[in-house]
Amino acid sequence: MTFAELQITPALVAALAKQGITDPMPIQVEALPVLLAGKHAYINSETGTGKTLAYLLPAFCKVDQALAATQIIVVAPTHELAIQIQRQSCDLAQNAGLPIRTLLLIGGTLMQRQIDKLKKKPQVVVGSPGRILELINMGRLKVDAVKTVVIDEADRQLAGDSLEPVRKIIHSTQAGCQLVFVSATEQPECASEVARLAPGLVMLRAGAAPVNRNIEHAYVVCKENEKPETLRKLINALQPERSIVFVHRNASAELIASRLADRKMAVADLHGAFDKSERKKAMDDFRSGRVKVLIASDVAARGLDIEGVTHIFNFDVPTESKAYLHRVGRTARAGAEGFAVALMTEQESRLVRRYESDLGITLTRIFVREGQVFQEEERP
Repeated sequence: MTFAELQITPALVAALAKQGITDPMPIQVEALPVLLAGKHAYINSETGTGKTLAYLLPAFCKVDQALAATQIIVVAPTHELAIQIQRQSCDLAQNAGLPIRTLLLIGGTLMQRQIDKLKKKPQVVVGSPGRILELINMGRLKVDAVKTVVIDEADRQLAGDSLEPVRKIIHSTQAGCQLVFVSATEQPECASEVARLAPGLVMLRAGAAPVNRNIEHAYVVCKENEKPETLRKLINALQPERSIVFVHRNASAELIASRLADRKMAVADLHGAFDKSERKKAMDDFRSGRVKVLIASDVAARGLDIEGVTHIFNFDVPTESKAYLHRVGRTARAGAEGFAVALMTEQESRLVRRYESDLGITLTRIFVREGQVFQEEERP
């Protein structure tokens, strides 16, 4: 089917064409009719399958452009993801030639500046749950005209500290407001919460495989203190066009950044960036290609859609298969191919079997010798 056949307005179809998007992806084919009909929905699809457009397109179709009031609220768990969604919203409106105003509401930015921008009555608001709720409680963000609330990365936001702010944001809207939950994975503990918040919602799924089949998975075994040098050798041998190195700890990020910088490798450290300006610079440098290696934690990289990421390096390996799934999902997006490498100690290598069993994938053991990567059977 085409976007036009799915009842997307001509201006938005033209906007997509300007971005080189002409054919809807499977999750979009599933989601667009349901969301255009105004039904509550849970969009569940693997990373890189077009979930953001799956909810933005129908929401934009329903915006009353003549009404100067907030009509769409998108809640994201991290500043980086909120910035990404807001940028995509702006691009969509601009390319479509639509007078739809969007506003980013996240912490780390002067509250008064955001309050001043709210006076311009943006139709679309994207932000973090804490800042959005704070502005609602202050009476600065009016929600009387909100038609759609989207909870992106719902499996994360419907648990822990985010749950109560998300509940309050939803309860602040008028009866009949459409609720859309979005995630790459489903968590059983979230199901009951979703059922309470959105009775009768429609489950939308596409892509039966939990992990993108265009990703090749590998692991290398080394001692913990050898990981920085092993990572450097892997980067030299594989020559990634753009790569993300995942860590758990600040110490790991600092060590990697120092070791790679000593070898004249440009690195952006998202994990160690403590304020908004540092995170923005790290992301801008990485997106622009000024640096080819981004160091990040699971929290920092959650949901990020960065074009052209060819390699994922798991420096600190996750113990949960779900975390591995989210990490490797940063590569091989929109039909591209990707390569994921886990750096493991002998003890950590036991996780290989868990990943393979839980995710239905195969990890190949590799070695680095004399600037080249070999599989075990090819080892010189």
